[in-house]
Amino acid sequence: MKVAIAGAGNVGASVAQDLCEAGHEVLIIESDLSLVERLQPTMACRWFAGDACEPRTLADAGLADTDVVVAATGDDEDNLVISLLAKQEFGVPRVIARVNHPKNRWLFNETWGVDVSVSTPHLMTSLVEEAVSVGTLVRLLHFAEGQAQLVEVTLAEDTPALGRSIAELGVPRDASIVAIIRERRVVVPRGDTRLDAGDEVIALVTEDAEDALRQLRVGVPV
Repeated sequence: MKVAIAGAGNVGASVAQDLCEAGHEVLIIESDLSLVERLQPTMACRWFAGDACEPRTLADAGLADTDVVVAATGDDEDNLVISLLAKQEFGVPRVIARVNHPKNRWLFNETWGVDVSVSTPHLMTSLVEEAVSVGTLVRLLHFAEGQAQLVEVTLAEDTPALGRSIAELGVPRDASIVAIIRERRVVVPRGDTRLDAGDEVIALVTEDAEDALRQLRVGVPV
């Protein structure tokens, strides 16, 4: 997979290093020449010095040939501009953008070319809720301007869904249970998989299906 990362700060460099070690072809675009000179010898990635907010820079760097663009600078305005250019000018299939300030998260959507936005404060909130919440749907990630959600619920002892198979639950058409975490191992769900107390059920749902899933009382105690 060809990945272009705009911004070689702590976040961008860390993502680039992990992807390089995983065998992906990674391009890093960074405007700070001193940072490029310092990091380039330490990372097996391709580097391009320039302003990723400039279409000419992205064209010269070969952005049109990439599969994924990660806008990982420390400036939200720059990340939005990079995302929009990547999607509209270069037709990049997948654009992921870093949200630095939570108040700006609402801007990071398909209008600006963003397929997936990553906000550290929101991720931390979701992780805390996921760790301590029982019987409540917790949103982990959102996709497509919030039209699709990855949600998680830990089943309580008195949840009506206990002992029932997934096929018996009547899961809405626009929802799919994608995994069950049971005693620290992943269970790939099938129609005959039955639910136990303490199961962490992970589902991909649309906004409408999320409400319907709540009404099934999968995770809400009686």
